[in-house]
This record gives sequence, C-alpha cells and structure tokens, in this order.
Amino acid sequence: MDEAGLPTLFEWAGGGEPLRRMIDAFYDRVEADPLLSGFFPGGVSQAHRRHVADWWAEVLGGPTTYTDERGGYATMLDHHRGLNIQPGQRHRFASTMSLAADDADLPADPEFRAAIIGYLEWGTRLAMGNSRPGADDLVEQAPVPRWGWGVAPPWLG
Repeated sequence: MDEAGLPTLFEWAGGGEPLRRMIDAFYDRVEADPLLSGFFPGGVSQAHRRHVADWWAEVLGGPTTYTDERGGYATMLDHHRGLNIQPGQRHRFASTMSLAADDADLPADPEFRAAIIGYLEWGTRLAMGNSRPGADDLVEQAPVPRWGWGVAPPWLG
C-alpha cells in the first residue's frame, strides 16, 4: 500500500538488516519454545530465515525479492498447507515476533509497532486458516501484501 509522502515501513525500520535481526531473534526464540519448535524439527535453517526476512521486507514495502526469486504468495501458502496451526500457536507466534522486534531494536514508536502488529494479526490468522488440513476455501493466487501505515483494504481479487 503506497502512501504518498510517507516512508515505507521497510524504510522506517531501517531496511533489510534490522528486519533480518528481527527474524533471527524470532527464530532463536521459536527454537526454544515448546509450543512452536515442533514446526521446525532440527531447528530453523539459515535459508529459511533468509526467505522469511525477504517476505517481511517485501510486505513492508521493500524489495520484491520474495516474489521475484521465491514464487510470491503461492509459495508462502504452500509452506503453511497442512500445518494445522492452532489458535494458541498463532497467538504465541504473533507475540514472539513482537518480542523479536524489541530484541532487534526496531523503531519503538507506536505508529510503526501498530502497523507491524496489524500485519502480524492479519497474516497469522490467514496462515492459520490456510494451514487447516483439507481446507478448500483457500485463495490460491494473490499478490504479496504490501502493508502500510494505515488500515489495509481487503483484497477482493
């Protein structure tokens, strides 16, 4: 979501390096969390961390690396199919990412944090729904969301 005259959330965060610090801090916490670590038997690879950092960069208005090199939304959807994410896991994921933003020393202003938490709530609820085994109401093709400072309108295809 482009907002004329405003920096993107990616720019406000400081670019790709701070986002990668957040992703690394997040997955360090996930690996130690009994509720979430089961999604990553053997730990979280550097490649996975890099891919998720690319996703976050794109979502927050940065480079389109995830779409250009990894397949975009359809690839992310495929990664969540069949995981059967439960509400408690979804909540823990979102709260752990919020803590990781603190760990990575991302900007602490309420506007920025509200925007990324808004994306976390939206994205984790979508991922939870898409992870249901046998889910037949999935949106198979969509653009990678581009999150902004305000409320994102629903994507109606």
